[in-house]
Amino acid sequence: MGAIASRLSIILTCVAFLFLHGVNAKPHGFKGSRKSRLNIQRNRLPPRNEYIATTAVRTWFTTTTCSTSTPTATSIATGSSGDRCKKTKVAVLGAGVAGISAAQALSSNSVSDFLILEYNSEIGGHCRPKRFGQGPDGNPYTVEIGANWVQGTVTEDGPENPIWMLVKKYGVKNTLTNLSSLLTYDTTGQVDYSDKFNAFDDAYSFAEEDAGIGIVTNSQDRDLRSAFNLGGWKPKGDPQAMAVEWYEMDYEYSQTPDVTSQRYTIANFNSTFYRFSEYNQFSIDQHGYNTFIHGQASEFLDDKDPRLLLNTIVTNVTYSDSGVTIHANDGSCVEADYAITTFSLGVLQSGDVTFAPPLPGWKNIAVQTMQIGTYTKIFLQFPPDQVFWPKDTENFIYASKRRGYYTAWQSLDHPNYLPGSGIFLGTVTTDQSYVVDSQDDEITKAEVLAVLAEMFPNATIPEPIDFMYPRWSTTPWAYGSFSNWPPGFSLEGHQNLRANVDRLFFAGEAMSTEYHGYLQGAYFEGKAVGELVAACVNGTSSSGCVNMVHYETLVGNTPPEAYIPINGWTQTSFQAIGDIDLEGGGG
Repeated sequence: MGAIASRLSIILTCVAFLFLHGVNAKPHGFKGSRKSRLNIQRNRLPPRNEYIATTAVRTWFTTTTCSTSTPTATSIATGSSGDRCKKTKVAVLGAGVAGISAAQALSSNSVSDFLILEYNSEIGGHCRPKRFGQGPDGNPYTVEIGANWVQGTVTEDGPENPIWMLVKKYGVKNTLTNLSSLLTYDTTGQVDYSDKFNAFDDAYSFAEEDAGIGIVTNSQDRDLRSAFNLGGWKPKGDPQAMAVEWYEMDYEYSQTPDVTSQRYTIANFNSTFYRFSEYNQFSIDQHGYNTFIHGQASEFLDDKDPRLLLNTIVTNVTYSDSGVTIHANDGSCVEADYAITTFSLGVLQSGDVTFAPPLPGWKNIAVQTMQIGTYTKIFLQFPPDQVFWPKDTENFIYASKRRGYYTAWQSLDHPNYLPGSGIFLGTVTTDQSYVVDSQDDEITKAEVLAVLAEMFPNATIPEPIDFMYPRWSTTPWAYGSFSNWPPGFSLEGHQNLRANVDRLFFAGEAMSTEYHGYLQGAYFEGKAVGELVAACVNGTSSSGCVNMVHYETLVGNTPPEAYIPINGWTQTSFQAIGDIDLEGGGG
């Protein structure tokens, strides 16, 4: 008992020190105190555009380069329904970061007999470039309607974000997002309410330290709204405070503090930005951010590789303890010894893909409990000679009486992005995303132009040359953008989301305990599951072919001793910036 008490005392000391807020983040939006943003950006800015597109190999795995002929590594078998099925050792469902990382792990472990089934005509998942507007040469620009940033890079000799490694390796052109380049607005025009960032940061610091203490004392998790209230932050009725909060929280996690876990959201933040770095690099590569995924795939797939089956829409997965059969909407099927599904959490929740037998209760509860948020980028191109916003500023916040109503804006017509493009980028998240997803483009455009007229009352707002936004909440292969951990969802509950069911395995950003919502989460989970399945295929049970732990019954809170690797927790939330993993269990 004395040893346990002593250990808890040490952990509490670590929590008090390492759960302090003070780094700068942008997985999808911004986070971190204004003080820390300004100080970090002022004192330690890395070079901009450090990594440019110089890599010669750019293999594009699309329907123009990939054959749909019968893979040479597979044979044809008759399925249980009598259909002629392709037969393989491992079927990987989805070709985003998780799917490609899983397939690469199989290949690296001497498993070449696999098939990758992808819904779309190109690999990349939510890394989705889109041609938009028109440049001075008459050609359109490439913008990213999905993932856009590398979140956390590397600090000195500390661990390096694998996405950052791939971005550098394949020469993806990127630039630092300068969070100190920020102006604030409301319905009357430009107004300085930057002091509210400091007030928010005080409450966040309280929530952060409280979250760490809550883990090791096994106290009840709560939503971030409650934590902020306890920390003295109560923005209701104050449009400027609501805008600051939305910018700091929803813009990052795509969900409101009311439905976001205090404990695991703060740990999620710390895992990336304390472990790697506080820097965020924005892709401006005109080949597309997914260049790094194509590069990664080229390491183990040949041009026109028959193991990559594009335009394959999976409708049913039938699994057992002896194998998995996958059925597609065109009547084709694949029989595999093992399968790794990397479907978006939104797809798993939707029921568009059925499972036979139905997923067990413990699994289905986990799938339906974890949240999927929507993050919508709204692109406008104005005549480049009629730009009406300050071209030397990167970021803009708009405060409305309606929380989250076209709050965040970013100028791409900036010397460090796409100068001379006339492109202005707005962002809305889940609730407002649902609104714009359900209405015509013209209605959304009119609302956006009305907001811009309020932000810049002394300017003439011209008609956009081009206007475009995705509808992620209704896109059938996504049904959302990225996951969010809800309050009250325990570590064991999330482990049930990760765990396999017989020979059916699951990977993706949502399955990452520490990096959910991040590309590195998809990478780590895909790689880990690929290695596990490879051990099973190779018959090396002593070195990793094991069923992942799951919990039939969930009771109460997660005790400190459960924060261990088998539950997906490797303690990175208790690290200082750039530290390597700490040894031992307990958070």
